[in-house]
Order: sequence, then structure tokens, then C-alpha cells
Amino acid sequence: MKVAVVGTGYVGLVTGTCFAEVGNHVTCVDIDEHKVAKLKQGVVPIYEPLLEEFFKRNIADGRLDFTTDLQEGVKDAEVIFLALPTPPGEDGSADLSYVLSVADQLGGLIDKYCVVVNKSTVPVGTADLVRNAIAKNTQVEFDVVSNPEFLREGFAVEDFMKPDRVVIGSSSDRAKELMHKLYVPFVRQGNPIYFMDELSAEMTKYAANSFLATKISFMNEIANLCERVGANVDNVRLGIGADERIGKRFLFPGIGYGGSCFPKDVLALRKIGSNNGYELKILEAATLVNDLQKQKMVELIKDYFKGELEGKVIALWGLAFKPDTDDIREAPALSIVDALLASGVVVKAYDPEAIDNVAKIYVGQDNLVLSNDQYGILKDADALVIATEWGVFRSPDFEVIGKELKTPLIFDGRNVYDPLEMQQRGFKYISIGRGAVGL
Repeated sequence: MKVAVVGTGYVGLVTGTCFAEVGNHVTCVDIDEHKVAKLKQGVVPIYEPLLEEFFKRNIADGRLDFTTDLQEGVKDAEVIFLALPTPPGEDGSADLSYVLSVADQLGGLIDKYCVVVNKSTVPVGTADLVRNAIAKNTQVEFDVVSNPEFLREGFAVEDFMKPDRVVIGSSSDRAKELMHKLYVPFVRQGNPIYFMDELSAEMTKYAANSFLATKISFMNEIANLCERVGANVDNVRLGIGADERIGKRFLFPGIGYGGSCFPKDVLALRKIGSNNGYELKILEAATLVNDLQKQKMVELIKDYFKGELEGKVIALWGLAFKPDTDDIREAPALSIVDALLASGVVVKAYDPEAIDNVAKIYVGQDNLVLSNDQYGILKDADALVIATEWGVFRSPDFEVIGKELKTPLIFDGRNVYDPLEMQQRGFKYISIGRGAVGL
């Protein structure tokens, strides 16, 4: 099939590359000339496991190309995906200006039947807005479909190639048939394609992300209570996760959720509720808990040093909002960095992939040292903070850590290590919801 993808961010680039991987011819469109030039040269602008391998193979095989020209990009396309930014406004509502601007242009460009697909996370009712924007500029028959993505950064290619479900919102049998044909190669193991109306598909994406965000905030609340009553949140997590009604995933406490999806989508769904006269109290609480949890680690550090942080040196491992990505949007680690810097701390930070992205937003910050040396930043530091659970942090050289730090002190915001083992190794170890050892 001939597929066009408008927008080459995380979602757009993964979408286009994966559709090409199963044999479709895909043209990706972006207005950023520099970015498109790099893409044509085979340079992947984001870090995502497997993406570069698929990307280069499909460029070499002629199934994946790029352009800044929307007319060229959508020419003869049977399906046109809109994978455009929908950033939150000041009131939390999703900004649809990018989506509607492209939709408005498409009306003058399509010359035969095609399906226009909202891949971006958009408010309920956006399919109708896109349909109206296109229709005012064309007499050509077309359909608009809602096809939300459920990609986890760090697993995005894997999730696309083997989705646990595909959600397609459409009232058109013709569009459903075309979308089914497009997605069949990805569900050969029997995972479902759910067809529903556009409004329900749009709501499904927000509901899914908001539920997961709420689950994380709930476990962080439980972890905080465990600290007060002396319980161990790891045991609690195992005990409740074994219940199939609850499940094991998203029960890991820590320093809050971040990224491009959960914070934005929770705010957007709350705004949708507000616009329709309904206050989503659970999501309001989840947002509050997450905001507080992002400062949890800083409070633990302040308590340990009795509020005297001026001049301290803190080493920090992990800057991305989660492992296996270079994405730092809404990263809890950066909230920690900001608070420590404001308290007069010198922060020395390492991350396997996100260093360059962090450097772009902390230009001229003398008290922040960004390094590609995981162990080098430990020398003479007063403590080590674990802020992102990268795999490379799970089995480090503890002997080197203990030797390089002024004091063998670790604040673990992701509960990567076992407290008993850390105590046996001679560390002072403070984590989330499991108490402190070695103090």
C-alpha cells in the first residue's frame, strides 16, 4: 500500500518505519528542512531500540522516503496518517492547531478517495473537526479515522510490530476494510483489532494513559504510607500484583511519572471533563500526587543532610524520563536537578542517551556537570542518586561506587537495589517505601 505519514516525531517516525518494514511504501512529511535532510541521509534523530536498524533497511530498499512537500508526500496515498504535536495549552487542553492546519491543506491536495487517520492523541470530537476542515476544500470522497497509538518509549518498535490490540474508530465500512488490510500483518498471532466509533476510539487513548498514570500515583501513595507504618512496598506490590484483577505492571513506586504522554493526557482528559461540566477528581488527585512525588527524593536528601545542602556535590544517574529512550520531557530527574541546583548543590549527572538533550536546556549552568563517565562523576561526591532505572545501573561495580563517594550513600528513586544487600555491602541506602538501611 502507499502510505503517507505527516510528522516525524516519536510516533510518526516509528509508524512510518514499521509500516515500511512489512512492505508498504511510506513517505514521511515534515516541515523541518534540516531534520528531513538528516533523515534522508539515514540519521535517526531519536534513540529507540530497533528503530535505526529498521529505518536504514527500509531506506536502502526504497520503501521509506522523506519530504518537506506535503503535496508530494500525500500524492497517490491510500492512507494518510497525521502524527502531529498536540501540546498542552496553559489550561491543559490539547492544541490542535498543527492537526487542523494540515487537515485544511489536505482538502486542496487529495484527488481520489483516501483515508485520513488521526494518529496523534487528540480530544474527543477531533475526527469531526478534521473531517470538516478537509471537506470545506474538496469534493473528493474521503474518510477520517481515529487510530490512537499505544507505544511505550523504549519499546515503541516492538509494540508497533506486535501490538496487544489495535483500536480503529470509524463509521465507514470502506475505511474499515482499508485499515484492516493495513494492520493484518501486525496481528497474525491473533491479537485483536477493535473497531468502534470515532468518539470512543479518541476517548480510549486518554482513558488508557490516565488509568496507568493513576495506577502509578496510587502505588506511590502506598509507598509513602509504607514508610510511615514500617511496611515494605516491595512485598505489598507482589501481594497485590498477583491478583489478576490488578496485574503486576505499573505497580513500581518511584519518583513519579513523566514523558510526553501521561502528564499531557491526564491534563487533557481533565480539561475535557471540565468542558463538559464534569470534574475528574481521581485524575486531579493523581496529578497532585505525581507533582509531590517528583520532589520526594529532594526531601529525602534534605532530611539526611538536615537541610544543609549548600556546597554539597551530588552524583546523579539517569536523566531520561524512563530507560531506553533519550526523551527528557517532564522527566522527574530534571525536577530533582532543578531543586538541587536551587539549593546550592553541585550536580554531576550521567545518562546513557539523554546527555545531549539535557545540555540543550541547561546552557551556562555552572553547577551542573554533564558527563559520559558513569563512574567518573562519583569522585568526591557526597551521595549518589538513582533517578532512572537504566539496565546498566542494575549491576554496577559497588566497590568502585563505595570507593569514589565521600560516604557510601545512595538515594534510590527507582528501588533498583535490594536494601539488605546494600546494607551488607556497607552502604547507607535510602529508597522509596522500603525504609532506610545502614544509617
